Amino acid sequence: MAEIETVSEIDEDNEIYDDYFHTDDVELEEIRLHNDDPEYFKYECLQIEDAEQFLNTIIDTVSTKLQITSSMAKILLHTHNWALEDSIEPRMINQILANARIKTLFASSQVETQLLSNKNEYECSVCYRTISVKNFNSLACGHQFCRDCWCSHLTVKILEGVSINIECMQQKCNILVLEDFVINILTSPLLKEKYKKLIFSECISSHPELRFCPGSDCSTVIRATEVKSKRVICSSCKIQFCFKCGTAYHAPNDCETIKNWILKCSDDSETANYICAHTKDCPMCQVTIEKNGGCNHMKCYNCKYEFCWMCLNDWKCHGTQYYHCSIYDENTDTDDSSSQAKHSLKKYLFYYERWQNHANSLKLEEQTLQQIKNKINDKVMSNQGTWIDWQYLIDGANLLANCRYTLQYTYPYAYYLSAGPRKELFEYQQAQLEAEIENLSWKIERAESTDQADLQVQMDIAEKRRTTLLKDFLIV
Repeated sequence: MAEIETVSEIDEDNEIYDDYFHTDDVELEEIRLHNDDPEYFKYECLQIEDAEQFLNTIIDTVSTKLQITSSMAKILLHTHNWALEDSIEPRMINQILANARIKTLFASSQVETQLLSNKNEYECSVCYRTISVKNFNSLACGHQFCRDCWCSHLTVKILEGVSINIECMQQKCNILVLEDFVINILTSPLLKEKYKKLIFSECISSHPELRFCPGSDCSTVIRATEVKSKRVICSSCKIQFCFKCGTAYHAPNDCETIKNWILKCSDDSETANYICAHTKDCPMCQVTIEKNGGCNHMKCYNCKYEFCWMCLNDWKCHGTQYYHCSIYDENTDTDDSSSQAKHSLKKYLFYYERWQNHANSLKLEEQTLQQIKNKINDKVMSNQGTWIDWQYLIDGANLLANCRYTLQYTYPYAYYLSAGPRKELFEYQQAQLEAEIENLSWKIERAESTDQADLQVQMDIAEKRRTTLLKDFLIV
């Protein structure tokens, strides 16, 4: 079969260094990583204190430049997604604050403020109590309410999870409550602390360069200068996720594709439940076989027949060049609505089964990794080498997990990919990757008889297949 050209070619000439002759070693290393690794993404993990300092620096700069309070600057930046234009002039500030609902350009509400200034007591329009004017407070809009009513209003909103978007109590008034106003009104230290945390979370969520780690009980904040569908790994909880959408890392898919796929799997989960079983019958002798490892290369314990777990065909027919059972046959008759519906379901089940199979394989290979560690420990204890001597087995298991994770996410990509030359190329590379992963999995599970050099070669081939596919099809 003729070799299919890839969309991109790996630059082996190191010509990139000629263009950056005067660049220091650190920058050269970043350039090399950026060009060699399609998943390279520059980011940093911040602790809460560092993230607060980062935000406060921006707030103080805007506050000083526009001569407004920090509370105003925070809401203004939040409204503009932390991207205020440098060309803002002082004469424009009133209009900008009005657009951000911090101030009002209308003077009608000032009448109430003027009336209040001429009295010793005043009736609150919320609780209808007549109390001293000293106990009344208002926002920039001038609407006056007693301190107790303000406190109750703010308490309810904070307990509902609202922070920056708390509005004036006056009907049809959308002026926002400033942070220093809230802190001044509230009496409960716990409520003040909760409010500050909510404000901080709102600021992080609205800043395009920042994202909270989605790990359970993890407070790490990830900062990246580019908003891309790239993998980040939290330095605290070690969870990996997509920086752009915050969900599980999903290369080569974009965020919208994986969102649609997860939604479809959720909607059709009952239909697909039956294909998640871990047992199948041997296609030769019909004995029931349970899959207890990640590898799809099966060998019947009864008749010794070797076959593929996914398509149940003879393993020899797969070869190492083209893994046919990973490709769905689109040439199905769909003349009427009934056959179209069947075709649609059949297509979905085809991709879902392979998606779920690799997810299950990843879990089973976690058990294999633990078995390898136990095996290494036994060998070390019996003076058959050191941990360093056997480290290549752990490296192989980790690389296998990374490759299989990528392979799992190629199936949603293929499901939504339109038929044509690009899909044919993708399926070819996907098949190549799948074949090498199964070869690697087979060797790792039989590590006793696996030569280190042979395993290392297989690891290099599998990783090369993975990075080549991502270079050609990764959507960011």
